[in-house]
Amino acid sequence: MRNQLRSFFFFVILLASMTSLLLIANLSSTTADEDTPSIQPQDFREHQVFLAHKSNEWEEAEELEELEDGEEVQTTEVSQQEESKSNENNQESEEEETVKDESPKEEEVVDSEEDVENVEQASMSAEVAFKQFPAKTVVATGYTAGYESTGKTKEHPQYGITYSGLTVQRDVISTVAADPNVFPLGTVLYVPDYGYGIVMDTGGAIKGNKIDLYYETVDEVYNEWGKKSTDVYVIEMGDGSVTEDDLVYWEEQVQSEALPVFNDE
Repeated sequence: MRNQLRSFFFFVILLASMTSLLLIANLSSTTADEDTPSIQPQDFREHQVFLAHKSNEWEEAEELEELEDGEEVQTTEVSQQEESKSNENNQESEEEETVKDESPKEEEVVDSEEDVENVEQASMSAEVAFKQFPAKTVVATGYTAGYESTGKTKEHPQYGITYSGLTVQRDVISTVAADPNVFPLGTVLYVPDYGYGIVMDTGGAIKGNKIDLYYETVDEVYNEWGKKSTDVYVIEMGDGSVTEDDLVYWEEQVQSEALPVFNDE
């Protein structure tokens, strides 16, 4: 549009100039004396040169504008190409980061599955191992060495002393009270959710298929056990007596993993 307007003005000016020259020529021819030299051709040539010069200037200006417009278009295209490449690079970087972020998650899932499999295999192995020992269903309760269970206070000389003469303990192998007619002293039992125990004590209310599991405090009795029916595994039947050497021996058997151990211990 801008180029069309300039061309229009150019032709208008050219037409006006030529009209003016014709008018001047006519006037000069009618009024000039014979002795007056004519300057028409010279003025006409000067106007032609002027107009030609202006025309060249306008053409050069138009060409310059076209070049500038072309350069702007090229610059815009280059900028768009660079922006497109930048967006592609950013997208690739985000995809790589996403892949990196997903890899640890996949590894965590694999590790978790392997841990579950290991736990299941260990549990199955322990269950299979315990099946070699006879099991017996009993009603198990908990007791302490305190007055609420034995009627003895800490000042009593026999406080914490079991029927076997040994002191109660809650350790790798713990104190169990049982009916000697069912489980003689020295019998080693495995009680799920409690651990290994050895019959060291008896009780007036512990008759038949009942056992008492030793705990150090009343809170532990109620919070960790209470009263429940459970299957116990008879590792070895006792001969009616138990000594410190027996305790040391069975503790070593458990710690050296010569005996199977459940994972819930």
